Amino acid sequence: MSTTHRTALVTGATAGIGRAVALALAEDGIEVIAQGRDRERGAQLVKEIGALGGRARFETADLSDAAEVSALAATAGPVDVLVNNAGVYELTSTPDTSAASFDRHFAVNTRAPFLLVGALGPGMAERGHGAIVNITSSGATSPAPIGTAYSASKAALELLTRSWATEFGPRGVRVTGVSPGPVRSAGTTAMLGENVEALGRVNLRQRIGEPEEIAAVVRFLLSDAASYINGTIVLANGGEPSALAA
Repeated sequence: MSTTHRTALVTGATAGIGRAVALALAEDGIEVIAQGRDRERGAQLVKEIGALGGRARFETADLSDAAEVSALAATAGPVDVLVNNAGVYELTSTPDTSAASFDRHFAVNTRAPFLLVGALGPGMAERGHGAIVNITSSGATSPAPIGTAYSASKAALELLTRSWATEFGPRGVRVTGVSPGPVRSAGTTAMLGENVEALGRVNLRQRIGEPEEIAAVVRFLLSDAASYINGTIVLANGGEPSALAA
């Protein structure tokens, strides 16, 4: 891990990929500011990190509310790392997606990262170092007949990732993204039930991913070993079947 990284804000840190990222960064000696909405799970995460000898605190915020996002940035204070992981998704068709649902997808998946980078990125640039990792989705580049609002919000985040790299990169801040394929989590299991395992069999690894596998990619992108990587989206999807034809 980079010797300049001391504090990290991780959104959606109480479950799935976010939780795995928070634990991984704590293992590297980074103080974690874990954002979430469930205070009980937040307290459990902080306790677990403390038991491992790490440092963490929990901050609650509704990322669909712009004012709460701004308050979160102010409470977090100067950070060296920002991991925009929190997201919402509904696998509905376009006619079945309400205006409120569409707005919520973009508020949480796109606007919240935009506001956090706008609030925290300048401080990183002023200090001359920092790293931002955005968790996107394979849905951003693989069209499907359902989940269109979700996919569009993540595609927007991927473009923002590249734009921020050009905006902040010259001043020492690297901005990258990770695009996971299907990953095991309480959310995906609740939504797909027994079909969650079948979903994983469409990739070249023939299985669903684990949150820790995505966290390992994030960990690498934040490390000094990735110092020449900027403005790119790393695919962590088990390998797309189309790769066989390449």
